[in-house]
Amino acid sequence: MSKIVTISNQKGGVGKTTTAINLAAYVAEKGHRVLIVDIDPQGNATTGLGIAKNQLRGSMYDVMLCQIPAEEVILHTQVDNLDILPCTNELVGAEINLINVNRREFVLQDSLTPLRDIYDFIFIDCPPSLGLLTLNALTASDRVIIPVQSEFFALEGLSQLVNTIKIVKERTNPSLEVDGVVLTMYDSRSIMSRQVTEEIQRFFGEKVYKYPVPRNIKVTEAPGFGIPISIHAPKSSGGAAYQKLAEEFINREEKKIK
Repeated sequence: MSKIVTISNQKGGVGKTTTAINLAAYVAEKGHRVLIVDIDPQGNATTGLGIAKNQLRGSMYDVMLCQIPAEEVILHTQVDNLDILPCTNELVGAEINLINVNRREFVLQDSLTPLRDIYDFIFIDCPPSLGLLTLNALTASDRVIIPVQSEFFALEGLSQLVNTIKIVKERTNPSLEVDGVVLTMYDSRSIMSRQVTEEIQRFFGEKVYKYPVPRNIKVTEAPGFGIPISIHAPKSSGGAAYQKLAEEFINREEKKIK
């Protein structure tokens, strides 16, 4: 049965979608069957993997609000072993439409349950908010990975996300755990980056992933080509960082199984 991992941070611009795409791609390249679930109405994970949203015959809106089976919406990507459940801006209205739905926090969980025997890992890319879509993702997940930009303002609101995870554990998903924190856009020359890293390590301890992801133009370019960094520039500093992140992620999962 697959592990479902939410990539979440309510602050925008911290590398959330970039981390979801590139972590998933490298895990897939290790031979694991991987699915990305895009529930951010911006649909950046969808376009970042080369999917033309104007040609979609189905999206996460249909899965979550029209009860279309997720298997009918899944698309293959250019990466072997990596599939995606795509998203369009139709999902903007989901927050309102879900309010009156029975068991509204469990809609995504119900949609993904039939897929758990198909994939080894399912990564959910969330919107930069703590609304119903993110609550659905946390309720459906086994773990949470939190990307945090190595800048002062990235620390603001982090406690709110941690509190939300605590509430979800108490009310809808007692097995939910924080898998780890990924430091993004890291600049080793910056005193601020080092100070923020120290603060995060003080709070999260061993849950902080060892290898931060540096600022790297190749990582920024890759979505424009509709491919992950593993294809666009695997030897770049960003490519090397995400490869190490994937290796550490897999090692952590293997230790949990043992």
